[in-house]
Amino acid sequence: MSSTKQGTTITMPKLGESVTEGTLGAWLKQVGDTVEKYEPLVEVVTDKVTAEIPAPISGTIVAIVGDEGATIPVGGTICVIDEGGEAATTDTSAPTQTAVDTEPGVATLTERVPPDQLAPSVSAMSSGDLTHARANRDEREMLRIRSSPIVRRLAEEHEIDLSTIGGAGLGGRVTKADILAEIERRRQQPAAYAAPPVAPLPPLVQPPVAPPVPFAAPQFAAPQVELWPGDEVVDASIMRRQIAEHMVRSVQTAPHVTVWMEVDMTNVMAVRNRHKDEFARREGFGLTYFPFLVRVVTNALREHPNVNAVWDNGRIIRRKAVNIGVAVALEEGLIVPVIANADEKNVVGIARAVHDLAERARTNRLSADEVHGGTFTLNNPGTLGSLFSTPIIVQPQSAILSMEAIVKRVVVVDDAIAIRPMMNLSLSIDHRLLDGLAATRFLATVKRGLETYPTDASIY
Repeated sequence: MSSTKQGTTITMPKLGESVTEGTLGAWLKQVGDTVEKYEPLVEVVTDKVTAEIPAPISGTIVAIVGDEGATIPVGGTICVIDEGGEAATTDTSAPTQTAVDTEPGVATLTERVPPDQLAPSVSAMSSGDLTHARANRDEREMLRIRSSPIVRRLAEEHEIDLSTIGGAGLGGRVTKADILAEIERRRQQPAAYAAPPVAPLPPLVQPPVAPPVPFAAPQFAAPQVELWPGDEVVDASIMRRQIAEHMVRSVQTAPHVTVWMEVDMTNVMAVRNRHKDEFARREGFGLTYFPFLVRVVTNALREHPNVNAVWDNGRIIRRKAVNIGVAVALEEGLIVPVIANADEKNVVGIARAVHDLAERARTNRLSADEVHGGTFTLNNPGTLGSLFSTPIIVQPQSAILSMEAIVKRVVVVDDAIAIRPMMNLSLSIDHRLLDGLAATRFLATVKRGLETYPTDASIY
């Protein structure tokens, strides 16, 4: 039996607002490896992002929970690190215990850690244990504040309590700029921080957790598909399986209704054509129609707050922030990074944000913070020639809008036949929160905003 020394239990962090679990990807460390604080331990894959979990402490890995592909709930144990720095030892005289009965969907311990070692009782704690537990609590507090590794390192180096700083990042997250500003503020007021009083740590208060929504089990199991001669069977990637799960959960959670409307893009095309050469020269990439749509949609969301809202067990949460999720197609699937506070940006600012997020999404360089917090999602299948689509809502949002291909068509304008660049918009809504009237009114506002877009408008 592999014996493990008492260590710090490392748990699955919360990777997004609606993410309740993560699937383990490749382990970057193994049992017996030493790790430095903030060094990546393992990749975690969700339906929104692939991220690396950093080590919150330095030490030696003495136990790992779950192989690649195992699903761990948020807060569940993923490994144990011994801060003493001693590698795990192997007792070959004892029988190996490698399997532990678990509930479906919960990972299996490959090296079991006795419960009394994972969670020692208070009465049994030595002073070293208390120090260890305090450090562990500090890490949990930092994770709760959803700061990045570099922010946590700066906070630790300058003895800054993250919970005392109002974060300017998405969802109140403390950013590097917040930390640097706090350091500069203390530098200018050294007396106020020369001898900070030592106050006892407040007890950790776990936020109330809403009871899980009962999941309606399918009425029948999908039959095994018969294989025919010459068929090729390929295992779906973790991302593909996560997307499949999210899509099924979304349509089972929210009754979807989709409405369409066609838009004359003449004015937007005129503005875009007037600025596209200068924009490409200054920015280094092309100006598309997408930033104009984002600009108009953010204004429409302000006018129709129920579209920028969430249905939550009988109540409606209208979001103050307007954070636009942008669907980015990848070779293996789809990812939806978020433009935070998109309503505060002009066309160029939106274009830069979309270009940056898309580039980093395709090179797997997005952070977990950049793929959650969306309040409304835009999809752009029109770049591939799509004319109609029925997009599925990104939970827990209430709607998603697709921008289809712009095609010149013959239309009737003021009782005359004209050729105009026309585009279809497809809006899918959560019918629990929105009805056809609300959806049509919102879509009409977007249509009016695009068709009356000022042709002399600046994009800067």
